[in-house]
Amino acid sequence: MGGHFISFEGGEGSGKSTQLRRLAARLSAQGVTVITTREPGGTPGAEDIRSLLVEGEPGRWDGRVEALLVNAARADHVARLIRPALTEGKWVLCDRYVHSTLAYQGAARGLDEGELRHLHAFATGDLWPDLTIVLDVDPALGLARAAGRAGGEARFEGEPPAFHKAVRERFLRFPGVTVIPSDAPVDDVTERVWAIVAERFGL
Repeated sequence: MGGHFISFEGGEGSGKSTQLRRLAARLSAQGVTVITTREPGGTPGAEDIRSLLVEGEPGRWDGRVEALLVNAARADHVARLIRPALTEGKWVLCDRYVHSTLAYQGAARGLDEGELRHLHAFATGDLWPDLTIVLDVDPALGLARAAGRAGGEARFEGEPPAFHKAVRERFLRFPGVTVIPSDAPVDDVTERVWAIVAERFGL
């Protein structure tokens, strides 16, 4: 595949969507063809599944159901959007991907990470990003930010502090990811993201 695949990860209110949009704009200004997308979602079918996952009461689903739903959405997303775009040489920037599943359904919900990795391999043909950027923020600050936005992930935002602490700790322990503190000024975070991407891909 000729394109590049970058995922943005982090807890609620970590600034993923903002930094993804800013990186996309900067890449586009350099003549790069960029696709921006999100998980769960990204395709019509996956967006339908997203509404099941992020709306309603926190206890609506257990971790096993969440894992199956998110991987069903991801299978459609990869097959219909991500893999074709990469094959065409486009860059794909995704707001959440597999590391979120391992953090939320694995660390926070208590599911076996090996089983989640096997499920991901089955759903996607074991497609992983070329670069994963984790935007790290204290959960209390992130949740305060998230409370002021529209169209958030209400089911997950309503989980207790211990849940969000477990999510954060798992994100920080993933090997091979790039962690950027996102409690800094937004423009400073943007410049750090760009420096990492420019170095990794020779821009």
